[in-house]
Amino acid sequence: MTTKIDKSEAEWRAELTPEQYRVLREKGTERAFTGAYWDEHTPGVYRCAGCGAELFRSDTKFESGTGWPSFYQPAQASAVETDTDRSFFMTRTEAVCATCGGHLGHVFDDGPNPTGLRYCINSAALKLDPEAEDPEAEE
Repeated sequence: MTTKIDKSEAEWRAELTPEQYRVLREKGTERAFTGAYWDEHTPGVYRCAGCGAELFRSDTKFESGTGWPSFYQPAQASAVETDTDRSFFMTRTEAVCATCGGHLGHVFDDGPNPTGLRYCINSAALKLDPEAEDPEAEE
């Protein structure tokens, strides 16, 4: 079971950059092709920029052409939770960090096999840990 992190908005503001706060806490979206990781190819683990929880692994990242980092599955099924987002006169599936509740992006059903999903994630919500050992990696 995931231990939830509960902080005040003042604590989040003090710990996050203004862009991280806007994305993670206010459900913002960065502009396409502007984030740090949309074209990143370094192996490693993508962690939540808010709490450090492991969210995605580089071996599940793919080129979606959307301008945001895209993954076909979370590192563990319990790492990312989803919720219905009805903002902007449309219905989408929001992806949130299961540990801190931070907004990550959205999930779409137009991804590659094996899941058919595209987790379209804001770079500001992520922090790449290139040193992290990937237990699934083959040597």
